[in-house]
Parts: sequence; structure tokens; C-alpha cells
Amino acid sequence: MKKPIIFCDFDGTITESDNIIALMKQFAPPEWEEIKDQILNQTITIQEGVGKLFSYIPSSKKQDMLEFLRENAHYREGFASLLTYANDNDIPFYVVSGGIDFFVYPMLAEFDVPLEQIYCNKADFSGEKILIKWPYSCDTHCTNGCGCCKPSIIRSFDETLHERIVIGDSITDLEAAKLADLVFARGYLKEKCEELNITYQPFEDFHQIMNYLEGRKLVCR
Repeated sequence: MKKPIIFCDFDGTITESDNIIALMKQFAPPEWEEIKDQILNQTITIQEGVGKLFSYIPSSKKQDMLEFLRENAHYREGFASLLTYANDNDIPFYVVSGGIDFFVYPMLAEFDVPLEQIYCNKADFSGEKILIKWPYSCDTHCTNGCGCCKPSIIRSFDETLHERIVIGDSITDLEAAKLADLVFARGYLKEKCEELNITYQPFEDFHQIMNYLEGRKLVCR
């Protein structure tokens, strides 16, 4: 039996809304909307687009952005319960995020997710504008310019040994869903799974995911 392993998106999945979009609405000039549309239409890569988005925002806004997210971001119901379930059943739980370290790390600090199990992009605030860096960029099998390349991360876990479970909601999760053995999808990812005939389980909260896994007796021994 393959060992189950979970790869979970952050923005719009662990949190109820996309934190990058929320930050752009609050802190970026109107030009950000065109970049967002280009990312969704796949006319520019995620890496190029996210880099452009944050280049609109002065580095001096870092603390303002963190305070804004602390006041406005909400976690999706059942996340802590799913983490407990995974830990109790020895199922590794990785956060794979197209988000940025300066907000992903502090927002996950209250949960039992080791830092080495969090993959995300990095922000450099040393210049006038925010510069995004890409420590988990695409491997030789991917040319999509993912930024934090979720399929590359998933490929590092042997598919013959692991049942690879992907949880996500957005375009940044699509290529990962194509590699997964089991997909939990909502939002944009759900629409793309239907369009591309990718088998998935719908969800709106983490209790639904946990109940599905329990129903399958998905317990690693």
C-alpha cells in the first residue's frame, strides 16, 4: 500500500481568500488588475506575474501588509482538525504555496506545521520595491514558470511509494493536480478539473476532506 502524503495550498485554501489578491487590492495601484488577468489567462507565467505584482508595492509597506492580513485573513474551517488527523495517522502534511514567506510563515506559526514542510516564495525588502525570489522554481520537467513549482516538489516524492494528495483552489495548483493520485478542489481549480477531465473531490472546508479520508480508511501504518 502506498504511503499517503498531503500537499496543501495556502492562499484561498488554508485561508478563505487569496492573500496576494487581498494585498494587491489594498496596496497596489490599479495596474495590478491587468497583471492578474494575464496570469489567469496564462498569457504570462505565474512567476513573472507575481514578481510584477509585488514590484508595484514599496518595501516600506511590509508591516502595514502584515497588520492588514492579521486583521482581515480568516482560516478555512477544519484546518487544525485535518492537521491533527494527519499527525495522528502519520500522514506527512506539506504546505506548498505560491504565497510569500513574509506572510505565510507568521500566519502558520500557530499551527503544528514544521518550517521544513512549508514551501513558498521569498520576499526581499532591501530595495525600494519588493523583490520576489524563487527558491523552489521549476525543475527540468517543467517549463511553466510556476514560481514555487508545486509539480517539481511533488515529483521529489516517489510516486511508486506515495499516494500524492493535492488540496487546492487556484491556477497555481493545476499542474500539481495533474500529477496527484487524489485531488480535493474548489474554486478555479475545480472549474479547470472539470474542463480538463481531472478526477477530483469537491470541498468547502477541511472537515469534508477529513471525513472523506476517514471514510476511505486512509491510514498509514
